[in-house]
Amino acid sequence: MCRRGRVGNAEIATQVLLMKKKKKQKLKILLGIKLGWLLILLWGKLIRIKKVGQHNWRTAVESGNGALAMIWHGRILLPIYVHRKQGITPMVSLHSDGEMIAQTIHRLGYSTVRGSSTRGGKEAFHEMLSLLKQGASCAIMPDGPRGPRHKLKSGTVQLGYRSGAYLVPITFSCKKGIFATSWDKFLVAKPFSTSFIFYDKPIQIPPNLSTEELEQYRQKIEDRMKKFEKFADAYVRKEMA
Repeated sequence: MCRRGRVGNAEIATQVLLMKKKKKQKLKILLGIKLGWLLILLWGKLIRIKKVGQHNWRTAVESGNGALAMIWHGRILLPIYVHRKQGITPMVSLHSDGEMIAQTIHRLGYSTVRGSSTRGGKEAFHEMLSLLKQGASCAIMPDGPRGPRHKLKSGTVQLGYRSGAYLVPITFSCKKGIFATSWDKFLVAKPFSTSFIFYDKPIQIPPNLSTEELEQYRQKIEDRMKKFEKFADAYVRKEMA
């Protein structure tokens, strides 16, 4: 009887802990939704922003072929602020953190496609593919939602290949910033500092490629995005020296 009683108490304690965890998570999401977009707007007003290569994004958008912004997960904050209310549709995961992000950016003028490589990916892929074929402007974090960091997932390349859209690597850097300890090393520029947003040249994947050739393109684009981020960081160090 005593053993059963101890087991029963342990189960009750576990359930109580799970309930508390769920309540804490819901509170986190609620606060994020209520305050996140306002904090982004305030943060954006408190930094000086410079744009490098913005014509590359404009060229892709105005082409009529569709434009897909590719941004590493850790460098999304400034692009979110800069491109608010421009009719861009990002892909956001269905995880709890994704819900908070989706609700936040909706308030900044974005629509969203919900899904990722780990959940709801097939539906999200086809929804975004349809938008790109219609000439829409979309965005994706190709190493999200959980990493590995700077690993470009094949779905991004497939979107460009099957839609004919332009892929545009975008990143940002700053002299005075804080890197989070998260897997993506999320970057936040300090208030009253100068930040730079960078736009690489548009990439259009040719048709009629084999599986092996598509993988080669995936690797080339991944390497190019890594180099582009290093270029951005070096540019800022030189500019602010």
